[in-house]
Amino acid sequence: MSNAATDLNTRALAAQILVQVLPLNRQNLHPRSLSDLLPAVAEKDKDQGLLQELCFGVCRWYTRLDKVATPFIRQPFKSRDADLHALLLLGLYQMLYLRVPDHAAISETVEACRQLNKPWAVKVLNGMLRQAQRNKSNLENTLPDNLAISTAHPKWLVDALTSAWPAQAEKILQANNEPGPMCLRVNRLHGSRDAYLARLNEKQIKARAGEFADSAVYLQQPVDVLELPGFSEGHVSVQDEAAQLSALLLAPQPGDRILDACAAPGGKTGHILELQPALSELVALDVDNTRLQRVQENLTRLQLRATLVHSDLQQYNAGAGLFDRILLDAPCSATGVIRRHPDIKWLRKRADIRQLAETQLRLLKVAFNLLKPGGSLLYATCSALPQENNRVVQLFLAHEPLAHEIKIDADWGQDAGIGRQLFANEKAHDGFYYAHLMREAQGH
Repeated sequence: MSNAATDLNTRALAAQILVQVLPLNRQNLHPRSLSDLLPAVAEKDKDQGLLQELCFGVCRWYTRLDKVATPFIRQPFKSRDADLHALLLLGLYQMLYLRVPDHAAISETVEACRQLNKPWAVKVLNGMLRQAQRNKSNLENTLPDNLAISTAHPKWLVDALTSAWPAQAEKILQANNEPGPMCLRVNRLHGSRDAYLARLNEKQIKARAGEFADSAVYLQQPVDVLELPGFSEGHVSVQDEAAQLSALLLAPQPGDRILDACAAPGGKTGHILELQPALSELVALDVDNTRLQRVQENLTRLQLRATLVHSDLQQYNAGAGLFDRILLDAPCSATGVIRRHPDIKWLRKRADIRQLAETQLRLLKVAFNLLKPGGSLLYATCSALPQENNRVVQLFLAHEPLAHEIKIDADWGQDAGIGRQLFANEKAHDGFYYAHLMREAQGH
């Protein structure tokens, strides 16, 4: 990002970000995520909300917008002009999906072209956008009638979801394109959910109780966290309702030694301690030291303590049979949280799923060896794909005679044979998977 970023308009900044995320530039072999790129740029842009909306929106509808753009592109963009391609998509996104007047969308996007030092392309871009404006009512009528285009997902992911969940696939794909609601976790050490709902009501923040986690609260509209009563004092945290099931299913007991094996950014770590402050010890481990600092920041705000360990779980030498309970929130494709991270659609590749499943199985084996006899392990992912979920656990159980599944008796989600699967729900929770395992007690 250039030092002149502060001088660029919001559309130009968005184009610079999108060329690093989307497959617009064939020479960009290492695309980056929006969560990696946006924060640094957003700080410099006075219109942060619009910048995020533009980047999220174009990522959300990328292949659909690209199909709409095709008739207006006389010759393919060169790699060095990927930012022009991004500007065309940005212009179309504003005209089709935002309440920005067409003339403003076009003039601001064309101005961005000047700012990106492409004066020769100003007329070309203006012409393409004006042509699109004239045909606006028909732009989407000629698109192919298939789920990959109508829901703007890569075909491999549509195929994977349709194969795994034929009855739910279309709903999952549609939910992935709806921004998820803001969900809070009430810290019950500071009061009940009902009491917190009353505090929100006093502040005229409209909210409702969650569906299955007794600490969950949904806001009707997102708000800045600093507007939430008691946020700075640790009375409440932002956490999806499906993620709140982690600590509830783990069910920490007084005196337990617990390992949160992939702890960053610390939402689940904090929740475990809120549920059971009388633990013997909670070890929060993560391979990423920068993200581990987020765990500490969260714990400091919540006024809670844990032992933080910077380590790869596979190199963690704590000794076998050390923990009563282990939460393994394994690294995954994040296909259950696409609505919050729409760039996942284009950053993930089919080959990633097999590699992730291999990593997940390795981590599960390592984590299980750290359990005491009679101890329990909760395996969790925010993936919607069985290859990373019940199939990983099934493979593990087939080769580990000391491991047994603890059936999750619940009315949320769906029985996945082994464990339970939640799908992203437009008005509620993200997609998540949980399986609960027990290490056989000695002498059985």
